[in-house]
Amino acid sequence: MINKLVTEALKPLKVPVSFQKYSGKESTYITFFNYLEQGEQYADNEEKVTGYYIQVDVWGKNDYIELVEKVKDQMRTAGFIRTFAADLFEEDTKIYHKSMRFFIQMEWRQ
Repeated sequence: MINKLVTEALKPLKVPVSFQKYSGKESTYITFFNYLEQGEQYADNEEKVTGYYIQVDVWGKNDYIELVEKVKDQMRTAGFIRTFAADLFEEDTKIYHKSMRFFIQMEWRQ
């Protein structure tokens, strides 16, 4: 469910989006994963709201600043809150890497 939400949110960007790892040939792409999933609200000893903590990584050999802004906009539109971002450079592959973390709460559906 959460993977589909992230994938659908980023689909309009027309850049490959992949869960955990990307094995295609494009030089600019997005990966994501759920680094924490936990109960956020409980009632009658049952989890009622789950928090999903998602890391979205934008990878590219060239300037991807515009893409990063679009990722933030798309995730915000999908209901996520951005909690963290960092600019990185992968020395071994010579790829620029923007790491962003987002949070969303979802009610349990019975």
